[in-house]
Amino acid sequence: MISIDWTILVQFVNFLILMAVLNILLYRPLRNIMTQRQEAIDGGHQKASELEASINEKMESYESKLQQAKLEGSQEAASLRAEAVKEESAILGEARGEADKSLAEMKNKVAGEAEEARKTLGKETKNLANAIASKVLGRDVK
Repeated sequence: MISIDWTILVQFVNFLILMAVLNILLYRPLRNIMTQRQEAIDGGHQKASELEASINEKMESYESKLQQAKLEGSQEAASLRAEAVKEESAILGEARGEADKSLAEMKNKVAGEAEEARKTLGKETKNLANAIASKVLGRDVK
């Protein structure tokens, strides 16, 4: 049977000394290491969170700038197209004007040549008619 005597007191003191020594040699350093590890883990999580926030912010900025660049590019392309259409219209208008001018000059030239041909044919017709009439009548007709 278990008896309570003075040895229990010695064992209790022995246990307290053992706990103090273990606390100094084992538990306190172990708790310090575990605390440092936890702080390192928490610091890593915090850094990762900050990095993720920074990356997200930069991605949003990049996407915003990319969207702005696309918008400016499409506006510039539309502006260039409008300018090209305007220039094309000017060139075509100028070409039409030159073509109309050339056509008018050709018409005038053809009309002048036709008039000259009429005059020449008119003179030749008179001479030819006189020659035919002379041959038919057998005498000179004037």
